Amino acid sequence: MLRRWRLRLPLSPLQARLAERLRSAPAAPTESADAAPRAAVAVVVSPDPDSVLLIRRAEREDDPWSGHMGLPGGRADPEDPDLVATAMRETVEEVGFALRPDELLGVLEDVWPRSPLPRRIVVRPFVFAISERLPVTLSGEVQEAFWIPVQELLKPEVYRDTVIRLSGENRVFPAYHLDPGVVWGLTERILTPLLSLIADRPGA
Repeated sequence: MLRRWRLRLPLSPLQARLAERLRSAPAAPTESADAAPRAAVAVVVSPDPDSVLLIRRAEREDDPWSGHMGLPGGRADPEDPDLVATAMRETVEEVGFALRPDELLGVLEDVWPRSPLPRRIVVRPFVFAISERLPVTLSGEVQEAFWIPVQELLKPEVYRDTVIRLSGENRVFPAYHLDPGVVWGLTERILTPLLSLIADRPGA
């Protein structure tokens, strides 16, 4: 269950607005009783200009998201006390900096893949605000990391459909078309509600 930490850092106006709207948003569902494995990702928002940290996953045969644009995160470990701890641990492991509990703004609704996977997984996104960009040290699981300005993500021409070939057929997904790559799937379904909170526009 999400703990409501007391924020202790100065927030940019955008971060403060996001914090307020996350506080008033419906709480994320409690842990599911089904057998689906759990995962968590960190949506890290930095100022000057307000930006979101995205990564490109390394090319790996055992990773269904190999080479995709995404967010720091991964599967829950039995030693993680909760999914917040999972998101924080995975961020350290993948991009090399530690998030603090007092940087947690809130949580977005759970998401899960709509494309075929060997086993269903449920992902919980946690939103963090940091007061300055921290040095990134990539693990072997991450090929690149990018700070994408929020205003870039909000440009109408950036958000449009993309065609992805899955299981031998072409499928159409909403996506963010950015210079580093196309963001679709789970990450698009996390970013779109986040940007809706920021920009007062209907979510997808």
